[in-house]
Amino acid sequence: MVNKENYIKYMELFLEENSKVNLISKNDEKYLWEKHVFDSLGIEKFFDKYGSCKSLLDIGTGGGFPALPIAITYPEIQVTAVDSIAKKIRAISSIAVKLGLSNIFPTCARVETLTGEYDVVTSRAVSSLKNICEYALPKLKKGGYFVAYKSRKTPEEIAEAKSILKKYKAEIVEILEYELPLEEKLTRNLIIIKKG
Repeated sequence: MVNKENYIKYMELFLEENSKVNLISKNDEKYLWEKHVFDSLGIEKFFDKYGSCKSLLDIGTGGGFPALPIAITYPEIQVTAVDSIAKKIRAISSIAVKLGLSNIFPTCARVETLTGEYDVVTSRAVSSLKNICEYALPKLKKGGYFVAYKSRKTPEEIAEAKSILKKYKAEIVEILEYELPLEEKLTRNLIIIKKG
């Protein structure tokens, strides 16, 4: 299971950057581990079941979630973290350099301008499932997986995304559920989509 101690240095660097660039709200700083790092590491449930991968693209990475925690935990995965906001990408780059990470590639761009295909694509707290599928699915290799982090199972969102899934010959294979380590019950969902 995930050991918080392994992430202490990273969280210190993150808070340092957050004081310069607003990566997460000040109110959320005290829940950095529970709401952001631990949540990002929910992907462990996916890897345990479907195996690891060589390349991963994180769309709309923002403050580097889940890209940085994944890069720290899985040094064998080449992680591309893309966001169109330059100051956020600079912050992620700074953290990565200070941690000596060589497997993360922070990229300031719009995702549709990227070339190449990836084994796994992730996205956390970005847009509706339908919209994010439009960006994610073209970037997946055949047989690859899109892991969408969602705060709740939204049947409406899933229904809306059906036409996009069909367009890219993709299907939802599973929804993995986990809870954040908070006093209030906060359930998170990983919507696992496989591209045919």
